[in-house]
Amino acid sequence: MYRNLLKQRYRLVFGYIGNLFVFFPLVMMLPVLYCIWYPSVFVDSLPFLEAAVICFAFGILFKLIMKVKPGAPITVQEGAIIVFFAWVFGIIFSALPFIFGGYLNFTQAIFESTSGLTTTGLTMVNVLAIPDTYLLWRSILQFLGGAGFAIIMMSAILGPGGLGLYKAEGRMDNLVPNIKSSTRTIAVIYTSYAVAGILMYRIAGMNWFDAINHSLTALATGGFSTRLGSIGEFNSLPVEIVTIVLMLLGATGFGIHYTLWRRNFRAFWKNGEPKLMFLIIAFFTPLIMAGTMKYFYESIGTQFRHALFQSVSALTGTGFSTVDFIPWNQMGLYLLTILMIFGGDLDSTSGGLKQYRLFALWKLLWMEIKMYFLPKNALLKEEIWKGETKRYLNHSLVKEILLVFSLYFITYAVGVGITASYGYSLAFSAFEFASALSTVGLSVGITLPSSPVGLIWTETIGMFLGRLEFLVVIYAITKLLRDGKVMLAKRRND
Repeated sequence: MYRNLLKQRYRLVFGYIGNLFVFFPLVMMLPVLYCIWYPSVFVDSLPFLEAAVICFAFGILFKLIMKVKPGAPITVQEGAIIVFFAWVFGIIFSALPFIFGGYLNFTQAIFESTSGLTTTGLTMVNVLAIPDTYLLWRSILQFLGGAGFAIIMMSAILGPGGLGLYKAEGRMDNLVPNIKSSTRTIAVIYTSYAVAGILMYRIAGMNWFDAINHSLTALATGGFSTRLGSIGEFNSLPVEIVTIVLMLLGATGFGIHYTLWRRNFRAFWKNGEPKLMFLIIAFFTPLIMAGTMKYFYESIGTQFRHALFQSVSALTGTGFSTVDFIPWNQMGLYLLTILMIFGGDLDSTSGGLKQYRLFALWKLLWMEIKMYFLPKNALLKEEIWKGETKRYLNHSLVKEILLVFSLYFITYAVGVGITASYGYSLAFSAFEFASALSTVGLSVGITLPSSPVGLIWTETIGMFLGRLEFLVVIYAITKLLRDGKVMLAKRRND
């Protein structure tokens, strides 16, 4: 009986996965549209057609075999499995054009697509030696991954019963009661900012191709660039200002954006994340100026310009740079590593520990200090806002924060150890793996196509875990193992 129920539920799960990858080829065809304006690159775009066909065949096969009824509700646990496999298969299919085009091997291609969809920005490609369609594909991957490609793609498939998938991707910003409407609202906000970013970059002096790519990746806090020297190659203050604005917009939670769109300034002001993020930037920027930038630039203005940009890039998890980090002293690398670990807002496109959790810990500390001076039987509640929703600090929230923090730092310690085992300094290893785990993309030159295969896979796993925030992966794998054990046990008994 239970075994039959499990079979039905897994038909539903994999049916939804099939539905997702029936639509995903449409995204894979977007770089081919570039050929309309530049027909000469059509031959270079054929790998996208091949990959799209394979992806569609995979999706339609699952869809037909599983025979899923549209709108069937799923649980959070089932949503975790869908999200897990959606990301795994999405990474694999996204890597195929790089493999079919002969630009990257399997390991490098998986790394590149993982870096794209997780909005990390570490790269295996030489942007000067790869066609424009592939550069555009990298940017599209980051834009899609920033919003959570699973929920955005599935919003057209799932009805109101899709809450399980929405929550499984770590979303708290249910903007409106209907999940489908929430995802569409996110898509509208996200796309509007991207279009505005393209226009601002164009006004700042970029050509259309660079403007499109950098707007998509800056807003996604991804960091993929069309230039070898990243944003620094433009050597333009207006470009850097536009980039900073987009990075901050991307690192701000969608729920907070929604309060502004609704002109609910009262709720916006009660959200602690934006205030904490600006305080951290204001604190770290002069530290980086005094600790590092003064050794490279005499002008205070130039020191501030580069220190501010790097601080925002690291904290928001974007990974754009205007300087070379290899000559930096350990003080500067240490400060940027801390910023990368902190991360941006919860429910944003950035990674790291997230400002919501840091702000909650600060509120918890402040509550404990106040409780110390109150009578023993006194009751004290500390509220914490997320968008338009008020929440109180409780054991559940504290437990979730401590769990995420513990998993993050355990993974970080293991990753740094593995990186250092390949002969890199501890400072460089800590910086590079923090960049991977917090999905940032800043690099001190460790991540290269010639890097050891073990190191590349270590960073790949780090990016994947950092983007899905550990718990989704743990929940999905645990449920798969548990249900698999039940199925095997029933089969043996039969």
